[in-house]
Amino acid sequence: MTIKLVALDLDDTLLDSRLQVAPECQEAILQVREMGVQVTLATGRMFRSALPYAQQLDINVPLITYQGALVKNSGSGETLYYRPLPGEYTLPLLERVREVGYHCQLYLDDELYMEKLTAEGKQYASVAGVKPVIVDSLDGVLKKETTKMVIIHFDLQALDELEKRLRDEFSHLYITRSKPAYLEVLHPEATKGKALAAVAEYFGVKQDEVMAVGDSYNDLKMIRWAGLGVAMANAPSAVQKEADYVTCSNDENGVAEALGRWVLTEREGS
Repeated sequence: MTIKLVALDLDDTLLDSRLQVAPECQEAILQVREMGVQVTLATGRMFRSALPYAQQLDINVPLITYQGALVKNSGSGETLYYRPLPGEYTLPLLERVREVGYHCQLYLDDELYMEKLTAEGKQYASVAGVKPVIVDSLDGVLKKETTKMVIIHFDLQALDELEKRLRDEFSHLYITRSKPAYLEVLHPEATKGKALAAVAEYFGVKQDEVMAVGDSYNDLKMIRWAGLGVAMANAPSAVQKEADYVTCSNDENGVAEALGRWVLTEREGS
């Protein structure tokens, strides 16, 4: 198997528990790039939250951000793929979240909008490294189609119940979990799998020449789509079962191990 394109999730995959890229992983990425392999990031983060990591890795390629809703080049700023949340569904979704009183945030033009800075919102903004825009009402953000909606609630059983309700009522939308407490609602084609297919087409790479590495349920569509789907050891068992290979955890340089096993070693042996 010859891998020509690698897509890496950020949180809990490429990033360790300190939200840093380990030197071993950075070196492995450099080595595969020197072999001519394209490396991109595939994250639920905002573009401007993912960009510093792309700059650290010195990769000027289309980045998969917002779970696949936006694919934008980290060098030129060119947009390759954009699938915003259809406007007619955003207000009904917002009303359902308001009924239960959970923290909700919207994204527009690479800005993060909240009605108030809750504990959930403060934690999210800290991890993302983004200052949120606080508005009196999110209704005002709905004048344009938003990129996605994220609902954060630390009572996971209660969030499970809301997820079921939203899936029943909005079955045509893409609803996923990026973290246990993060419920995300997007355009049905705003998935990492669809976005990765667009990036592969951009580079002229075949599906069986693509490797995708991730740790969570929002990574499943790209893990399934890629010729080689890799899950982290810290991924839920349901995600690991879908993968072709399970590497080490994000705190054990799992990305470096996977690149060494499936790209560097394969090329050396060919």
